[in-house]
Amino acid sequence: MTPVSLSLITSSTGRPTLPQPDCQNQIAVTRESALSNPEWAKAAGQVAAAFVNARLASRALEAYPGPLPDSLDSAYLCQARAIELWPDTVGGWKVGSIRPELARALGRNRLIGPIFAKSIRHVEPGECLTFTTFDGGFAAAEPEYVLQIDRNADPGKSRWSVDEARSLVGKVFQGVEIAGSPFPAINDLGPAVVVSDFGNNDGLLLGAEVADWRTRPLGEWSSRLFIDDALIGQGSVVDLVGGPFESLRFALEQIARMGRSVKQGDCISTGAITGVHRIHSGQRIRAEFDTGEIIDCIAR
Repeated sequence: MTPVSLSLITSSTGRPTLPQPDCQNQIAVTRESALSNPEWAKAAGQVAAAFVNARLASRALEAYPGPLPDSLDSAYLCQARAIELWPDTVGGWKVGSIRPELARALGRNRLIGPIFAKSIRHVEPGECLTFTTFDGGFAAAEPEYVLQIDRNADPGKSRWSVDEARSLVGKVFQGVEIAGSPFPAINDLGPAVVVSDFGNNDGLLLGAEVADWRTRPLGEWSSRLFIDDALIGQGSVVDLVGGPFESLRFALEQIARMGRSVKQGDCISTGAITGVHRIHSGQRIRAEFDTGEIIDCIAR
């Protein structure tokens, strides 16, 4: 495999530029995966570098940039390396579902990816935001409910109950996850490939707060997705296996396996409730929530 070099990229797309990486933070999943598969440990760094460079340059990757990860742990190693290289801090995490037939084989029904702080944007009432897609890559917009963490999680805690996870939540927002990758087939090659490129995340739009989330029935945490005014999907958080707080519980444990922990203010996007629907540049997306909240955005 040809080594991929990292260089400083100045982008006109609004994406951050790449400084020298700080790799002093050794991540637990990195050490474990490297010891179990030293060949993949080397390849993971090259794959991570290729994805980071492509994202910063807003450039598509026609093929996966290296050998495919052979497990979710191998994929999280690649994700960890890419997080170290990315020129922004983690501001939250997206949680995605794994199809049941794959979940049974993998032993996990969800996956996670980082949401970087500069990619989290607040949407004011009546505002229509635009977001950049990868020309030739993959993009989707997914209405979700977003849990904002009220206090730092115990960095030494590796197992969580749903009630313990819920106790960390201070606020709930209606939002839209911007799924995106420079690799167009990211969703076609299995969950490990998705994990390896930041979990297929490219940003998060935050709408209004759900003030009564503690008492509001989960069946009323719902949304409808329109693309160019056509209804494409609808659903609620009860469609997520175990619900949104199970998504948080899963995320806390996976983040702990990576040698990290969630911080006060982090946003956890709990999973697509209307399905994953691919979008293209120029299309308009509208997410309508049960509360009456509407989030409008346009892909560019």
